Amino acid sequence: MLNIDFSKRVFINTDEQDWLASPRPGVWRKPLAREEAERGHATSVVRYDPGASFSAHDHPLGEEILVLKGVFSDETGDYPAGTYFRNPEGFRHAPFSKEGCVILVKLHQFQTNDTQHICIDTDTAVWSRGHGNLQVLSLHEFNGESVALVRWPTGEHFQSHAHFGGEEIYVISGELIDEHGRYPAGSWIRSPHLSRHDPYVNQDTLIWVKVGHL
Repeated sequence: MLNIDFSKRVFINTDEQDWLASPRPGVWRKPLAREEAERGHATSVVRYDPGASFSAHDHPLGEEILVLKGVFSDETGDYPAGTYFRNPEGFRHAPFSKEGCVILVKLHQFQTNDTQHICIDTDTAVWSRGHGNLQVLSLHEFNGESVALVRWPTGEHFQSHAHFGGEEIYVISGELIDEHGRYPAGSWIRSPHLSRHDPYVNQDTLIWVKVGHL
């Protein structure tokens, strides 16, 4: 098991991790949290080399993907960086990448009745005004769980706050800062239920954030 105690705060700079081989040739991963070697709860950064593919499979308790680099594909189409997916239980596909790609992927983490299939091109979606000068793109909400992208302009300081149900962040670009440390692009932070922090940025920053699921 790896980082499965959700009562503990975890920070990983994925740029400092080595790529580990997956069972499929040309598919590599950096595990962030994992219940078992090849099944159960898992959060990873995954890289497809050009031409790499994965065999057809389904997704018990769902699959959540954010395409970080390149173009991720399956039999339904080609999906460039910025695409967000939720593939519920019962959805089956055989993913591949012609030119190569890097994705953030979460497996076996949907709530039981969360059956919505989602595919969002975040580059063309409509963003909303958030707290202060933040811009927010809501990606998914279900039974207290919320997923979004948040754009932070240079110098933005968010209010100190607690995380009911926990918070999980992946820094896509820029650098997020709080009283616990500095988190450059490629950072993954998971904070437990009722943890607190006081985040801010000194440069334009984009994060993926999920709350209420821990």
